[in-house]
Amino acid sequence: MERAGVVVLFLVALTRNVAVGQNAPAAATQVVMLGTGTPLPDPERAGPCTAIVVNGTPYIVDAGTGLVRRAAAARDKGVAALRPVNLKIAFLTHLHSDHTLGLPDLMITPWIMGRKEPLELYGPQGTQAMVNHILEAYEVDRKIRVEGMEHSNNTGWKVNVHEIKPGVVFKDANVTITAFAVRHGNANAFGYRFASSDRTIVISGDTSPTDAIAENCHRCDLLISEAYTKVSFNLISLEWQRYRLAYHTSAQELGTIAAQAKPGLLILYHRGNAGCDQAGTEACREAGSEDHLLKEIRQAFAGKVVAAHDLDVY
Repeated sequence: MERAGVVVLFLVALTRNVAVGQNAPAAATQVVMLGTGTPLPDPERAGPCTAIVVNGTPYIVDAGTGLVRRAAAARDKGVAALRPVNLKIAFLTHLHSDHTLGLPDLMITPWIMGRKEPLELYGPQGTQAMVNHILEAYEVDRKIRVEGMEHSNNTGWKVNVHEIKPGVVFKDANVTITAFAVRHGNANAFGYRFASSDRTIVISGDTSPTDAIAENCHRCDLLISEAYTKVSFNLISLEWQRYRLAYHTSAQELGTIAAQAKPGLLILYHRGNAGCDQAGTEACREAGSEDHLLKEIRQAFAGKVVAAHDLDVY
């Protein structure tokens, strides 16, 4: 009888713990890696795109290929906020094609699915011109959908462009977003700092080493950054080496930056292998692998680090 009582008490405690776990509030802020790829047409990785979801509102950073379909996949995995019609606010780090090839998709597909609000788009100088050209390219399609048998609304295709400078570029009840200049060759490029009630997240964008990353992170919860491996750097031509030095950050350099910034978690994405991708040799491709990248990062950074894949949630 005494043993039976112990069992009952154990089951009550277990039930209580399960109930607490089920009722515990979810984190207000989630990071969803919609695309972790590069210009390399890797079928496992969509183009660079990150969703910051705060209290059910998604904020999209960059518009790589396949982003709306990846958002739909994330919705199907349980991130309900990433329904295509909810994609209404986006930020571009810079205007290179691998970060913007999905922009027509972001502008048009959610509208076709029923989005009524214009897309609010923040980006560097030149964003308005890019949007104007996209709208012109799809003018016939838009006219057919609005005036034809689909009876699409005549508002959701529109885009309100905000060309930004460093500083606070967006603020609402969920989040304050600060843009900071980074060094990406001759591109006009930005990183972003997201500050919500429960998390601070920094996305470097594409950049060569800059103090701005550590300054804006400063013990942030998550630092999301690109990098390339040193071992692959040694296998490429001098021309590609010069390109990498001007436009991107090596794993060792990022490790040093992270050691200064002290993020709670360093998330690697947009793993670059420029020069090796074009050469196409197996040795060069392997030298730029995820394993090598993590090994080199850990030589300079003792904190937590992960290599992200598409649809990872943090």
